Amino acid sequence: MYTIGELSRRTGVKVPTIRFYEDKGLLPQPERTAGNQRRYDQAALDRLRFIRHTRDLGLPLADVEALLSLEGAQGDDLNRAHEIARRQLHDLRERIGKLQRLESELARIATACDGQHDHVCAVLHAFGAHDDCSGPH
Repeated sequence: MYTIGELSRRTGVKVPTIRFYEDKGLLPQPERTAGNQRRYDQAALDRLRFIRHTRDLGLPLADVEALLSLEGAQGDDLNRAHEIARRQLHDLRERIGKLQRLESELARIATACDGQHDHVCAVLHAFGAHDDCSGPH
């Protein structure tokens, strides 16, 4: 059995977040000692690790909850898990594409100014400002 602090240390999930997951029903309510301290079993630790991993992968809580609800499911019911994974992969690829476009634009902007300070700075102009180049590059 684990205390909430030990569960937190083993998973890297902060204590308030563990309580939040309990309140949301993602983690079952733990057993309590006579002194009303929470005690978690191995299944709770494994479930919290699963939640942590899915959150690290960027899944929203609704999808985490949906995946947890599929525990023990078989056959066609498991299609939902694959749908969630495919959608998350699609969203990730879109974010990566956007970040790559931003990287290209910032690289273009960063090399736009020739370092001469006697004209309008191309970097500031590219960001929408119209002041002269006056700072170091």
